[in-house]
Formats: sequence, C-alpha cells, structure tokens
Amino acid sequence: MERGRCCPMAGFGRLAAPREPGRMAQRDAGTHDHDERPARAVLVFLDGVGIGADAPGNPFAAARMPGIEGLLGGRRPLREHLDGGGRIDGGRAVLVAADATLGVAGLPQSGTGQTTLLTGRNAAAEYGRHFGPWVPTGLREMLGRENLLARARAAGRRPAFANAYPIASIDADPRIFRRPAAPPLAAISAGCLDRDLAELAAGRAVASSITNEQWRRHLGDELAQVTPQEAGRRLAAITAGADVTLFAHYDTDHVGHRGDAASAVAAVEKVDAFLGALADALPPDALLVVASDHGNLEDPSAAHTLNPVPVIAAGPGRMALAERVRSLADVTPAMLWLLGIAADAVDSPGAFINRSDLTS
Repeated sequence: MERGRCCPMAGFGRLAAPREPGRMAQRDAGTHDHDERPARAVLVFLDGVGIGADAPGNPFAAARMPGIEGLLGGRRPLREHLDGGGRIDGGRAVLVAADATLGVAGLPQSGTGQTTLLTGRNAAAEYGRHFGPWVPTGLREMLGRENLLARARAAGRRPAFANAYPIASIDADPRIFRRPAAPPLAAISAGCLDRDLAELAAGRAVASSITNEQWRRHLGDELAQVTPQEAGRRLAAITAGADVTLFAHYDTDHVGHRGDAASAVAAVEKVDAFLGALADALPPDALLVVASDHGNLEDPSAAHTLNPVPVIAAGPGRMALAERVRSLADVTPAMLWLLGIAADAVDSPGAFINRSDLTS
C-alpha cells in the first residue's frame, strides 16, 4: 500500500460511517445495557497497530496467533475478517475497527492519537493537526486533567499504571520527560507512576517491552528474564488489585518503522502470547480492552497508515463497549460509563501541572 493511502473501504463491506469524533456512538445504545458490568478494567495500549489486508508483509497474516484467535473465534485483526459492520464477534471477545483519523487530514500520529484514546477528546482537532511522536505541550494539561486514570482517581477509584519506569533517573534528570508519551503523563497526573526496578524484579510491574530485555541490556543478569505469558499473568494480578489499570507497549510501532518482516512477526507473536495469558488469568469481574493509536505495523511499505485500529474487548461489558466505539475518542468514555465513573470527574492534576519539565 502506498504511504498515506487508506485501505479500500470495499474490503470492510458496509462499514458504518464514522461518527462525529469525541461523541460515543449511539447505535443500539440500550441493546446491551442488561449485560453484566465490570467491577474493574484494564486498558492495554499497543502503539502503531492498524487493521490491514490479509496480504504478504502483514505480520498479522503471517504470525502464529493462538491467543487472539482464541478470543476472536479463529479470526484475526485483518480487513477480510471483519463483518459488514467493521467488527468481529468472537466467542470470548469482540473487535471493533475504530477510526484513527478523527476527521483531521493527514496521517494519524502518536502524540495526538494517544491523547485522544486516553481522554475521549479529539486531540488532533483541538491541536489543529495530527502530531507525534510525543504529546505536544499545548495538550498536556488537558491530558493530565481528563485522562482515564485521573478520572478514576477523582471518582475515588484505585488507578494503576502497570509499566515499570526508571523513576530514580527521571527525578535525577527531569529532561527525560521533555518529549513524553501520553501513558506515563497520565500516570503522573493520577499519582500512580510508582513502579520502578524493585517492583519489576518482584513481579509487581511489567516492562513496556513485555519481557525484560530492554532493562536487561543495562542490568544484565541482575534482572531475570520473563516470558510473555508470565508478563501477562503479572498484569492480571496488578489488574485484580486496582479498579482501572493501564499498560502501554511501544515495540509494535518501533518494529513497524524498521520494516523488518521477521521482527514484525516476532513482535506480533509476543503480543499474542501476552494477551492470551492475560485474558486467561484476569478475574471474572474484569473487562479487558486492547487498543492502538494509529496504523503502522500492519503495512511494512508505509511509516504510518490511515487504516482503522483494532479495539478488542473481552470480559463483562464487552458487547456494550463495542456498541459505543467507532473511533479512538469513544474508548475512554465507554470504559468510564461501564465502570460507573462520571465522564466529567476531574481532580486536581497536582504534580502533573506543577512540574515545569512537563509543560516546557
């Protein structure tokens, strides 16, 4: 596919027209209101994953994916596997092809895409264009105030950010956060950027790479390696101890930019093993949501794409969430609704807006 070209809509059948970004879809809004609602939820963010064609070069067509296929009734996040409404209704999970363009011209980018995903605000429209890879300064205060974790905290719920971060290094040199991704900024605002090496070594945190290879490059054998399956079980345990949990994985986008087919397949298979183990280990009252910010990995010929992104939901409330999601801007509002958290719950971002390194 040529860079910047959208996949043909004919491949999606009669895909529903995008709703106005920032407003939850209302199609059959009451159909699944009787579904059991979750007591807790975990959002797994995968950077740079779109829904492309079942074609050579797409790692989602070539990889072994028993975990995701098990959730989606043998199907995969591929254009040809979607039904006429742009969905896959599997036995254990439902996938929605969500619009990532948000009605804004140009290729979707990480900074505005992640901000939209975590807040429900159309960050690309508010900023005037798609922007990345980091969150632009002008959107950071809004992100800190209105993100999923901060709203959970404002409502008296327990937020958790499962990623391990080198907190001591950040405190020693705040310039590390001058060009930040949205997930750690959301965690700072909610007071839950609190998992470091000690938590990772004890199994109470998960590395952004899922396994620990990035940390081990600096620490060597001081930190044990973990399998994707063990990392998934660790995230399930973290989820069980919180009301709203966020985990962010960025390697999918990094590998997509490299354009190496073997690395892309390996990246998909690692994510698949991780998600399969996570879904199996989650408590029965937990909703699992997997979402991305823009397409990339699915098309090795392009940097970013205009493809829709997968939003996968498993567990109680999955069908109700799927009915409400048409774009990135619908995910957080739908999760908040299912958890009974007011969409306008706001607390003081505290340390987030008081740190000059985050607003300069």
